Amino acid sequence: MNIEHMTWSENAGWRSEPETPVLGEQAQIVLLFGAANRMRASRAFELCKQHYPKAHVLGCSTAGQIQGTDVTLDTVALTAIAFEHTPVKVARVRMNGPEDSFEAGRTLVQSLPAEGLRHVLVLSEVIQVDANQVVAGINAALPPGVTVSGGFSADGDRQQLSHIWCDGDPEQSSVAAIGLYGNRVRVGSAATGLWGQFGPLRTITKSRGNVLYELDGRSALAIYKEYLGELASALPAAGLLFPLAVSVGDTGRSVLRGLLNVDESTQSMRFAGSMPEGSEARMMMGTIERLVDDTLTAAGESMAPLGGVTPQLAILVSCNGRRHVLKQRVEEEVEAVKEVVGDGAVLTGFYSCGEIAPIGPGERAELHNETLAITTLAEV
Repeated sequence: MNIEHMTWSENAGWRSEPETPVLGEQAQIVLLFGAANRMRASRAFELCKQHYPKAHVLGCSTAGQIQGTDVTLDTVALTAIAFEHTPVKVARVRMNGPEDSFEAGRTLVQSLPAEGLRHVLVLSEVIQVDANQVVAGINAALPPGVTVSGGFSADGDRQQLSHIWCDGDPEQSSVAAIGLYGNRVRVGSAATGLWGQFGPLRTITKSRGNVLYELDGRSALAIYKEYLGELASALPAAGLLFPLAVSVGDTGRSVLRGLLNVDESTQSMRFAGSMPEGSEARMMMGTIERLVDDTLTAAGESMAPLGGVTPQLAILVSCNGRRHVLKQRVEEEVEAVKEVVGDGAVLTGFYSCGEIAPIGPGERAELHNETLAITTLAEV
């Protein structure tokens, strides 16, 4: 596997590593992350056609880019990949609205040839889709033994308009995937989740989709305000610091759900994932040390399926909420990944509004929020 990457900023233009790109027609995949307006300003798509004419170009709008151990805003991150022994296929499905989400996820996987498929890397628009149903549809169609990871786009801190691109212009209401094939590729993925408990375990007693109304028969918004105290005036932004851990069926595990918005008129809270009635839920809070320590564990778990092979690429999808908690120390979680995967691995990725990764070793993937999803890859 050969990899090179470029970063664009308004002040410096394009910077490349290596200084002169050499992959050219060998590149099969280009991952391209950044805001849609930065894509236009940087002429990134034209650059890809010029330098990597045979590559599939996939990416999404973000809340920040990860390139190496650098975390940047208002930039474009480009990573070109040339596998030596691994065929790749890409697929894209458009949706008319959230009601199409399950079928779109299922159709996406079914659009990839099943024979020899090893892993599916998914990128999805987030604002005009039902993220839970996209993941459910993907899981419903995955062939046995095939794994999946990825994430959902972002719109900075605005949550108004996000985009996906797959061999074309940025568009909304789409989901795209890269299928990796053959027995020479090794892929592992894992997710962090070690936030501190904040308040008692409660039961979701009234909800609709991703809108939460009541916990233990009380207004969920009132409970949040009670616990947040002075920070309640900063909702919904303050909610990024206090996600909700929601149980997943009878697995004994939970996934984090990040707050998107509140509605004072209905006393409701809209989260970036479903709120099933009857599920157990608990408010959580994070500290920098806890989040970084958990990153070390997740990076190690992502490497376990590689069977001792040193990773060559690590794709990081980290929630925008984590970026707000870590603030000036945000690069520490990326450096923690680098510490585990080693200097031989190239790091790339983005800050998202939802992450796709297993809820535990050997288990199926779920939608996560406030989480860092790590996918490590190597060829043998």
